[in-house]
Amino acid sequence: MAPPFSPVGIDHVVLLIDDMDRALRFYLEVMGCQPGYSYPALGMEQVWCGSSLIVLWDITHPGGRTAAPPVAGGRNVDHICIATSPFDHQDLRAHLERHGVEISREAFHGGARGMGHSFYIHDPFGNKIEIKGPAEYPDGRTA
Repeated sequence: MAPPFSPVGIDHVVLLIDDMDRALRFYLEVMGCQPGYSYPALGMEQVWCGSSLIVLWDITHPGGRTAAPPVAGGRNVDHICIATSPFDHQDLRAHLERHGVEISREAFHGGARGMGHSFYIHDPFGNKIEIKGPAEYPDGRTA
């Protein structure tokens, strides 16, 4: 039996961090996100990534202690993939270098929009981020 709903996209991803100022600088300045909802009592800030949210939850804040993983360094997300508009690959490399962000891997593979180029980086807290350009072909098929 099918569920009584249809998925329409990613609403939000929650990332555990331990320095809110550093996190906001990265996601606003490096990644180009926009400020979203703020929950100071929880130690939580949200930033808009297109029509989705990235939730930054500071586990050093009293309101975020319940979100801390049970194991030091424990994670429950491998990576988030941020779909982007078209971009010049060298311009992205230069932008990341200016911000001291290392590219850990570049790849060409499939995603929700088809086959395209991906750049893998890490935020200041070790969370892996895939920056994925649009499909090489609009319909997502290869030649």
